[in-house]
Amino acid sequence: MAGSGGPWGGGGSDGDDDKDRPGGRGGRRPGEGPQIPEIEEIVKKGTEQLRVLMGGRGGPRGPAGGGGRPSGPAFTRGTLGIAALAAVGLWAFASFYTVKPEEQSVELFLGKFSSIGQPGLNFAPWPFVSANVIPVTPERTEDIGVGRSGSDSGLMLTGDENIVDIDFQVVWNINDPQKYLFNLRDPELTINAVAESSMREIIAQSQLAPILNRDRGIIAERLKELIQSTLDSYEAGLNVVRVNFDRADPPREVIEAFKNVQSAEQQRDRLQKEADAYANTVLAGARGQAAQLLEEAEGYRAQVVNQAEGEASRFSAVLTEYRKAPEVTRKRLYLETMEQVMSRIDKVIIDENQGGQGVVPYLPLNELGRKATTTEGTN
Repeated sequence: MAGSGGPWGGGGSDGDDDKDRPGGRGGRRPGEGPQIPEIEEIVKKGTEQLRVLMGGRGGPRGPAGGGGRPSGPAFTRGTLGIAALAAVGLWAFASFYTVKPEEQSVELFLGKFSSIGQPGLNFAPWPFVSANVIPVTPERTEDIGVGRSGSDSGLMLTGDENIVDIDFQVVWNINDPQKYLFNLRDPELTINAVAESSMREIIAQSQLAPILNRDRGIIAERLKELIQSTLDSYEAGLNVVRVNFDRADPPREVIEAFKNVQSAEQQRDRLQKEADAYANTVLAGARGQAAQLLEEAEGYRAQVVNQAEGEASRFSAVLTEYRKAPEVTRKRLYLETMEQVMSRIDKVIIDENQGGQGVVPYLPLNELGRKATTTEGTN
């Protein structure tokens, strides 16, 4: 059957013509199976079907089986509607954006600052408005020092011309995304430079010993205030959360010698405190002894004065009695005087009746009483 092209639509050429050509491919000879379509025809038919699916239509078939020249794709209302919806969807996708709770956005209208977007869903009509989403609450850190950054940024000169090796950390976040975005080119480098400069200023006004021992907290608080004031003067839009003052030591090259010096200073302080304690003890003892001697002298003076006054009063009283009875008073004075004299000497009694040879033993009863008392106290 002429014009039969198999399942892809007939070839469109006469079978007699194919017979006249040796190895003709258009028809089918007796005893042969169905002919395999040409690749060109397959591509052409596929293109035609694709055009139909896209809304086009094929022209009348020509003598070659391909028909007339097909027309281009036809844009129907449905096709235009779908295209318009797709364009609106793409525009909405580019215009709406979401800001997380820890973020803020900076909206730019034709490249100029417009507003600050808050957390949630925000609308920035593209392409006139663009948005830059910036995380503001997360804390960021900058490490400064030999041990942290590996540079010499931690070696600083103190006020007493000593070198100290300092490692510290600055923790910061963003409090104004507009200033952060427009006023700083490199925020990390800015904070690093400001922190190092501020620390050098503080260390240059301090002595080495307080830096190593007791003033780290004071220095960290002062450093935070100085960094924040400097960044505020730059209108950087940054907030210094805290400063971690981790380490302050002498340089590695002299740390052993410095430890020896510190040990010697501690020993000196200990010996000086011991000497001060001994001096205070001796001085207090001397002052107490001086006060005791002064009190004893004062007591002796009072005793002598009172005794003298008493003797004078007694002498006046005796004189009055002597004037009244001279013999009696004279004898009484003699007896009292002999009593005092004889009580202090050893006495021996000689009997005159024996011609000066008889010695009468004297029994000092009072002495025996005193000796007995002394012996009992010793036992």
